Order: sequence, then C-alpha cells, then structure tokens
Amino acid sequence: MDIVHIGKAKTVYRTEDAEEYIIEFRDDITAFNGKRKRTVPQKGYFNARISARLFQLLEQRGIATHYKGMVDDTRMLVKAVDIIPLEIIARNIAAGSLVRRYPFKEGKKFIPPLLVIDFKSDAYGDPMLNDDLIRALRLATEKELATIRELTLRVNTILKDHLNRRGLLLPDFKLEFGKGSDGKIIVADEISCDTCRLWLKDSGESVDKDVFRYERGDLITAYEEAAKRILS
Repeated sequence: MDIVHIGKAKTVYRTEDAEEYIIEFRDDITAFNGKRKRTVPQKGYFNARISARLFQLLEQRGIATHYKGMVDDTRMLVKAVDIIPLEIIARNIAAGSLVRRYPFKEGKKFIPPLLVIDFKSDAYGDPMLNDDLIRALRLATEKELATIRELTLRVNTILKDHLNRRGLLLPDFKLEFGKGSDGKIIVADEISCDTCRLWLKDSGESVDKDVFRYERGDLITAYEEAAKRILS
C-alpha cells in the first residue's frame, strides 16, 4: 500500500479502491504542537477501538462518518474524503487552553456549548478563526459552515449522553470533517482519547491526552479505563 499522509499519530494509506483509504493508528503521541513527543505501546490500539465504537454510535444515530470497518486492531478502513482544513472544538466545560487564554474558571459549564473553530495548519500553528477569516481564506462556504456547526452540536449531544451513562464527563472535543465524492460533508479523522477531554464523573480524574500533556500518571492505564467504559 502506498502512503498518502503521515501525521503526528496516524498514517493514511491508499488502497486498490480509489474511494477507500486505510488509517493506521500509531503509538506515537505529541503535545503542545509537537514540542513533546513519545511512543507509548498500545496507545494506537485503544484510540482505534474507541474511534471505531464512537463512529459506529454516530452512524446508528444518523450521523454520516467516513468509518467503514476495522482491518485489524490498529487499522481502520474509511471512505475517501477531502478534509476541510478546519478543527471544530465543542466546549461543554471550561478547561485547558480556554482557561489559560480567557478569564474562565476551570469547571464552568457552558449551556449551550461553545463552538470554537481553528485553522487546521501546522505551518500557522492552528490559529483560531472567525467567519470572516473562513470566508476570506475560502475554507468553507456559509452553507458548509452552517452544516458543520449543526453536525457538531448533534455529535456533542450524542457523545455526552453515551459517555455520561458510562461515568464520563466530556468537557470538550475536536472534530474534523471531509467531503466525499458526492460533495456530502461527513465526520472524519478520529474521536478518541487524543481528541476528547474525558473526566471520570466521580473523581474528575483525566483519562485522556492530558495525562501525557501534564504528566498526571500512566497514559495507557488512563486510555484503558476510558476504553473499558466507552466500549461497554
């Protein structure tokens, strides 16, 4: 298989079918725009399993995704899409960079949730965007942006409910979207401990990438706990 793209934690491969790709979830992990890097055995395995389950959940609830199935424990078969270079962050509880950059107290709940959109660009440091910048850069049309926002809010409701019933809070998470050959916008990339902030409801303990970012314990123990709950 030919490599199409090597990202920070995933590798994308071309298949014999032009409408399908394979995404490999690697054990690499980075934080703070790649300033911290490490390889953690089994990390890719847990992220792949969690992503597969949550994509399946969204499909069951009427949200189209690029997910088609698992090839093995760490490789996912997906629909070919053109990724829209936007990262949409849904924030339900103030945490992370939102608290560092703005006068919010950690733990503040947002009802309705805040939606923040960043430019998906390592070269420019993934800066925050507004609608004017999105239009000027021609990253998405007004109609596409409205669709992306509506889908993000629907995904947020579905994920919050699923996780809440499994003893997990969802302070925030990142989504990416792509357009298929039919032009339809669907959820793409991954939904995992790397892209979601997850807290245990009873203790507030992190079971996500923050464990690596802030050296809060053993990463795989945290990811395994998240997987055990999400997959149940």
